[in-house]
Amino acid sequence: MNLKKALSIEDLRAMARKRVPRFVFDYVDGGSEDEVTLNANRESFKRLRFRPRTLVDVSQRNLGTTILGGPSALPVIAGPVGLLGLSWRHGDLEMARAAAAAGVPYGVSTVSMHSLEDIAREAGGRLWFQCYVFRERAVTEALIRRASTAGYEALIVTSDFAVSGKRERDLRSGLLPATKLTLPTKLDILMHPRWLMTVASQRPRFVNVERELGAGRDAASFLPLNMFDPALDWDDFRRFRDLWKGKLLLKGVLRVDDAARAVDCGADGVVLSNHGGRQLDGVISGMDVLPDVVREIRGRASIIVDGGVRRGSDIAKALASGAEAVILGRAVNYGLAAGGAAGVTRALDILSDEFDRTLALNGCRSSADLSPDLITTV
Repeated sequence: MNLKKALSIEDLRAMARKRVPRFVFDYVDGGSEDEVTLNANRESFKRLRFRPRTLVDVSQRNLGTTILGGPSALPVIAGPVGLLGLSWRHGDLEMARAAAAAGVPYGVSTVSMHSLEDIAREAGGRLWFQCYVFRERAVTEALIRRASTAGYEALIVTSDFAVSGKRERDLRSGLLPATKLTLPTKLDILMHPRWLMTVASQRPRFVNVERELGAGRDAASFLPLNMFDPALDWDDFRRFRDLWKGKLLLKGVLRVDDAARAVDCGADGVVLSNHGGRQLDGVISGMDVLPDVVREIRGRASIIVDGGVRRGSDIAKALASGAEAVILGRAVNYGLAAGGAAGVTRALDILSDEFDRTLALNGCRSSADLSPDLITTV
């Protein structure tokens, strides 16, 4: 596919849809139940309108910013998403390499198909580790120690997975709950021979988890019983703060009181997220709660928004509302599924160009010029 023909993230989405089997596209694209929250994440950006400044010299613009105390070429973080190897061969490495080349952080999932150490060694860049908390805490703590040793700069504790959301697209395809693909899904795979010859030869394996299980145990049997710990609470979060010496983020925050409590427990930042609409359907978006969280904790911790970003103007709206940065989930994953690292690069280039254009047309020279008076709700 000619990635240069993609003028938008939606174009990359269309390319991804053609290139991969339906069950892979649905895994990347879908949400839970009626997908109300999935669609509402986009609507939360569409409700905002710009009130641009005029007669401002914007001949020189700077897209760079600081995220969690470190430099980033764009106010975005790539990922984290599991099973990237289904979208492209060695998908985790491809995503990490593209993020490093673009100069933006990349969040590596606990259920990546490459090890934390391999990604750090072969891709480099600013790496964050997104941590799911297992019932067997020894496994979780071992993964955290490994991320620290490998040089990951931030730990993202994911809090919105007490139980798994009901992702009906994945249930219909057979990807969930235990990757027993249906006959129609298998036939669809045969209609994608290029994917079959490249990606399908890499069996999905949760290598980070497998390394901690020891002889006689595999991730396929471990994860269904242990992946989600509904007992996860604030005491656990404080223990992670004691264990992890780098930057610490709490992801899955959608309430002002939870954001404030996270900071009181030692969080360096919060990620306002509903897991991309893949967990509780009918929940508010990160953008919906952003202004209230900003009033409560701005200046005390980083505030990052996750969910629904498809345009550079979305990035600008989030920053004008008080966010430090946004997480890109589907936007870069469409690029990965369309063209590997080159597709991720194309996605980041599209968003960078749109963000730069949005700055200029709002009378802004940099991210720092984005302020609440530039936006209004309709």
